[in-house]
Amino acid sequence: MAGEINERRVALDILTEMGKSESHQKAVIKLALNKYDYLEAKQKSFIKCLAEGTIERQITLDYVIGQFSKTPIKKMAKPILYILRMGVYQILYMDLVPDSAAVNEAVKLAQKLHFIGLKGFVNAVLRNVSRKKDEIVWPDPGESTESRVSYLSVKYSEPEWLAAMFMEEFGFKQTAEIFKFFLEPRPVTVRFSSRFSAEQLRSILAKMKSANNGNIVMKPSPLLHYAMDLYHTDNIKYIPGFEEGAFMVQDISSMLVTEVAELHKGDTVIDVCAAPGGKSLHAADVLSNTGKVISRDISENKCILIRDNITRMGYTNVTVQEYDAERHDASLENRADVLYCDLPCSGFGVIGRKPDIKMNTDMNAIMNLQQKQRNILNSVWNYVKPGGTLIYSTCTLSIQENEDNFRWILDNLPFEAVSIVDRLPEKMKEMPTAGAGYIRIIPGEFGTDGFFIAKFKRKE
Repeated sequence: MAGEINERRVALDILTEMGKSESHQKAVIKLALNKYDYLEAKQKSFIKCLAEGTIERQITLDYVIGQFSKTPIKKMAKPILYILRMGVYQILYMDLVPDSAAVNEAVKLAQKLHFIGLKGFVNAVLRNVSRKKDEIVWPDPGESTESRVSYLSVKYSEPEWLAAMFMEEFGFKQTAEIFKFFLEPRPVTVRFSSRFSAEQLRSILAKMKSANNGNIVMKPSPLLHYAMDLYHTDNIKYIPGFEEGAFMVQDISSMLVTEVAELHKGDTVIDVCAAPGGKSLHAADVLSNTGKVISRDISENKCILIRDNITRMGYTNVTVQEYDAERHDASLENRADVLYCDLPCSGFGVIGRKPDIKMNTDMNAIMNLQQKQRNILNSVWNYVKPGGTLIYSTCTLSIQENEDNFRWILDNLPFEAVSIVDRLPEKMKEMPTAGAGYIRIIPGEFGTDGFFIAKFKRKE
């Protein structure tokens, strides 16, 4: 049965779905891999690598195609463009795939899709790329801002407007380092539950080593003792310990929210934009099933995701509620010892995990998100008890959504900033703004996603 599946056709279907809707890349790929879950691990890995890589490198791939095709990109039929992108990606970035296989399979795909008259075109473009890949003329970074933006855009496959924005904030060298990190393979980071004894965890870890035919690689986090990076996992749900609720997928930067919050047994925690529930469940874990965690999100589907994770992880102190955070709820006023405001954002800190983000936003979207974030903050701030804690966080890097909102909270809401130095892992304690109450983690700086965390205390 598995042999009947054409992995490249599955990858093409993923690209087609991404192109015709506003679906998120991770959701589309996950749905496809779940559909073909019976395939061997290496087949699923090929599909995932090809689909993700083609999306991730789209700008670079189009640049290359443009050098070898007389037909402009914008005038190509979408299926042919997707087939060419996949072919060029295999030729340039998948060393284990022979160029001849990449070309021949692309031609077969074009024929299967009834583009018989374009078989020759696909063949000619890809064979030229294969023959002359060492002669491709890449942009020169030069010394001007314009040339450097063009270089960064093509080399790292980022939109020019984003490259320009990052250069203005971080400079050319650091922007290149950030963009390079986005393209590097990333592990699956997990947080282990404290509900399990040391002996139980040792047993689970021993079983985990046999996952994916023994190919899994596990590396303890150098930042948090209860976190671990996993490589070559195949499907995470098949890893021993997952169904038992021994661990939750969550990046280190996200775990820092609960570290910084400094929860105490019996606290009430309200998480207003909680899906998929990582921070809510981390809070529940730290509270050891005491207190209460109210975990909210805007849609039933998101709430189902949170509930599924609660059931799997076995927490009894979490209540899930479908609610729009922009609507004030008088029943929650002055109830939270700690309020989590991990709000919708542009997501520039996690482009390495969600590369479609960069293709679906712009500066107008950033400003709209800033307004949405402030609307939510205006709606929920008084859920915090006097003397209680507000944690504001995002997984983005834009000043508008981070530092500007930090200052806006201080100027417009009855809160004061609180130093977070003592709550950070040792390697992060020297971050220059930690004493002022916030940190912005640059992607790759500590091997983590990009993230922003700020801590406030409500005035008495």
